[in-house]
Amino acid sequence: MRTILMPLALMLSLAACSNAPQDASKSAAAPAAPAAKPEPAKPAESKPEAAKEAAAPAAELPEGACGDQSAVAKEERLANTPRWTTASEVDNFGYDVFRGDSEDGPFAKLNADPILGAGTTDETKNYSYRDDTIDPCREYWYYVESIDTKGTREKFTPVFKAGAKRRPAAAAAPAPKAS
Repeated sequence: MRTILMPLALMLSLAACSNAPQDASKSAAAPAAPAAKPEPAKPAESKPEAAKEAAAPAAELPEGACGDQSAVAKEERLANTPRWTTASEVDNFGYDVFRGDSEDGPFAKLNADPILGAGTTDETKNYSYRDDTIDPCREYWYYVESIDTKGTREKFTPVFKAGAKRRPAAAAAPAPKAS
């Protein structure tokens, strides 16, 4: 992708315990400054929500079941929802979302098909991906990769952390021994 002419901070956030499916095609238009030519996909304003959460006092996580959620109805699963926004896009085909167990990876691509981009536009676009394949008692690391219309891939976001959604339920107290 072409060099970003006016870099802006990236907006990333994770929906805490999101249970509603997210629509990656929703967009919000914003007044755009006139330009001779649209610029490449570039991050929009704001700081990662994780940084805002770090400043707030940590709330205790609720207790609950850990592990695989495949037996839970899809709409009731706890999920991490990476979100990102572009200020404008040029020849943008789409995005892939990657997840790892640590900041250093390894990372695996989550989406089977790319999340479609807006092509070329000078309008602000909002994107998200709902990851409901998590163990709610673990933290994960994510990043988003952009794909242009020529197939060139580029890391679009920095690696960011999604904290655990709950802590393991307290183990049952041991039964008293019979004498």
